[in-house]
Parts: sequence; structure tokens; C-alpha cells
Amino acid sequence: MIDQADKWNRRYRDEADDLKFGAATVLADNLYLLPDRGLALDLACGRGGNAELLARQGLTVDAVDISSVVIQQLQHRAEAAGLPVRAYLAEASTWLKQSVRYDVIVVSHFLQRTLCPVITEALAPGGLLFYQTWCQQRVDEIGPRNPDYLLRENELLRLFQSLRLRYYQELGTLGDTQCGKRNVAMFIGQTRDGNAV
Repeated sequence: MIDQADKWNRRYRDEADDLKFGAATVLADNLYLLPDRGLALDLACGRGGNAELLARQGLTVDAVDISSVVIQQLQHRAEAAGLPVRAYLAEASTWLKQSVRYDVIVVSHFLQRTLCPVITEALAPGGLLFYQTWCQQRVDEIGPRNPDYLLRENELLRLFQSLRLRYYQELGTLGDTQCGKRNVAMFIGQTRDGNAV
């Protein structure tokens, strides 16, 4: 069995050092929903596009990934830019066992269904979850082929049904497949705060 950390380290080493991955669409298109300040988590952060964008919006960010290659790169970029990003080498499941509660959690292109309840528990009251990942129903073969890492139809709605729905999009193959954000589902949910009914 391939060690996941080795797999991702090899993949990131093989890519150009200056290759930039932007933030997830669900986050970049909905920045106006973010709080003015607070603590955010970019879980399975990859190259850290979400972490950097969150930090530029005034949040303090914990960025977690199992690839030492991307964690070192992200920490270096964040320090050079003066961004409040703390990059940690850790598995998602291990990191979420801590008692830290986040005002914002972002997960993109990562799916481990057993972690969904733990992700919800890691949100502070009123906290927001931005989630975007690959779907089984898609218009091309971009992304993983293994169905374990692909969402079934409307699955994010079921996995995070305890959260208040703030935004959801999953276009599948409906209509003109050359338009819109295809191949992924995008979800924003919010925990109840102390004042909600």
C-alpha cells in the first residue's frame, strides 16, 4: 500500500515550484460571508490557496496537510508575505481530535466521509464550513477516479445536515455543460450560534 504522505510529496515535488493553486471557488466567490476576524482552518490544505486567501481577509489560519513539501512551501510564502498562517504537518483526522474550535473551516478536493461529524464539531458557534469537492456525476474525468473520493448526488447535504444551509450548488450534467462550475459540489453551512432558534 502506498503511503499517502509519500504519494503527495512526490506529486508536489514533480510539479513546478512556482505552480500556484488558487482558492476554492466556493470560498473565493463568497468572501462576503466571512467574519471580520477569527480563527480559520484550511484542512488538507494542499498548496494553501485557501489559507492565503483567508489570511488576506483578516483571519488567523491553521493550514494542515500530510505533505511536508507543501507545508514547508506554504510556511515560507506566508512568512515572506507577513500573513497570519500557521502551517502544520498532520493528518486531518489527527488534527481534528484537538479541542480547537474554528470560526471558519475550508475543505477543498478532499473527502473522508468519516470525518464529516468531526469537522462539524470543530466549528465554533455560528461557524461557517466552506466545502468543495469532486462528484461522481461530472462532465469529464478531471479529479480522482476512485468512487471513495467522489460525492454521490446531493451527498454533501446529507453529510452536513446538522448545519444550517447557506449555499449549495451541484450542476451535474444539467443544461449546457460548457457553462457553470462543473464536476464539483459546493456547500456552505453554518452552526447555530447561541441566539438561534
